[in-house]
Parts: sequence; C-alpha cells; structure tokens
Amino acid sequence: MGCLGNFLWFICGGFFSGLGWAIAGCLWCITIIGAPVGVQCFKFAALSFFPFGKNVIYGGGTVSLLCNIIWLIVSGIPMAICSAIMGVLCCITIIGIPFGKQHFKLAKLALMPFGAIVM
Repeated sequence: MGCLGNFLWFICGGFFSGLGWAIAGCLWCITIIGAPVGVQCFKFAALSFFPFGKNVIYGGGTVSLLCNIIWLIVSGIPMAICSAIMGVLCCITIIGIPFGKQHFKLAKLALMPFGAIVM
C-alpha cells in the first residue's frame, strides 16, 4: 500500500504541496534568523511528497517547546486546521481513509514541528 499510496498521493497534489514547502524552506533559509523555520518547511516538504511509510518521532527539550509555542501562534494553528479538515473530507469514503490518515499526520506535525524527526 505504501508504494501505491505514495504514487497516488504524489500525482493528486503531493508534488505541488511538497514543491511549495521546499521553495518556502529555501526562502526562509536566506536569513540566519529564518533558518530554523526553513528547516521545518523542509520537514513538511519531505512528508508532503511521500507521506506513506514515514513516521514522525516527537521529542526535544525546552528550546523546542518554546519554538513550538511561537510556531503555533504564528502559523501552526491554521495549517493544522486545514490539514485536519482535509483529513475529515478524505475519511468520508472508505477509499480515502488512508489519505485522511496522512492529512492527520501532517496536522499533528503542523502543531509541533520543532524537535520532530521524520523517518
């Protein structure tokens, strides 16, 4: 299911989503201050291209917690809500449930990207 799911995901919008995140990551990494946000954008890009078969491991310390709080206020909540809505819409049909689960994975990562590792 992972290979077929990644192929269908990539064809049905994953390419443009991942490309958008990669471009945003490059733009954020132009400055030293924006580099940590750029790294998080690259995490979203890697997961947006091919989400099936990848796991997100959450960890980190105090600095990650503080960065996640700032991220949550600035852009995390709208991203998580958008991904959660897409996940609910995908889960309406039985065929869309695997894609809905991937949207929920992206929604959780949108809330806490700092300290998370995509494997």
